[in-house]
Amino acid sequence: MTIQNRRERERAERHQLIIDAARELAEAEGWEAVTTRRLAEKVEYSQPVLYSHFKGKDAIVRAVAIQGCGELARLMRKARPEQGESRLKAAAEAYLEFAAKRPALYDAMFVQQVDIPFGTDEVPQELRDAFGELVAAVGPVAGERDLETLTEVFWSSLHGIATLTHGHRLRPDHHEARLDLMLSALQGP
Repeated sequence: MTIQNRRERERAERHQLIIDAARELAEAEGWEAVTTRRLAEKVEYSQPVLYSHFKGKDAIVRAVAIQGCGELARLMRKARPEQGESRLKAAAEAYLEFAAKRPALYDAMFVQQVDIPFGTDEVPQELRDAFGELVAAVGPVAGERDLETLTEVFWSSLHGIATLTHGHRLRPDHHEARLDLMLSALQGP
């Protein structure tokens, strides 16, 4: 292995260490607690080292969000059901479970202001993959409706449920009923 390869590997490992530390700190204390000073202490590198990887906190949150979308895509892909089961319900349940188990990550992905060009050709592949899993779930029920628009409605509904549930704004004992109503409305007559 060349010295250059080793340096590149170490840089990539340090980059990931910073992202992981930001996620851990955010899950424990919220995104307000994530500062470059606290991250530098947590990863045991100086702030200039952090700035050599990221321009600031916003860039770190962006990296966390992109990685999170990749994780969400893999989770939804893994949740795809066998024949005869509802792909739409499996995707909805996987999405909502992801949001519930990783609230700070979900917040970085879909609530925090991040410099990610959603809905454009410049969107990172991880976001394309996550949206693609939603499209694949909606496809069988789209019929004559515009598939991407219907998928956006599905995603918006899931996001609303996830966000309101996290904020304790919905009755917890009505989760299944809400999900069933949303899914039956999307499936159409």
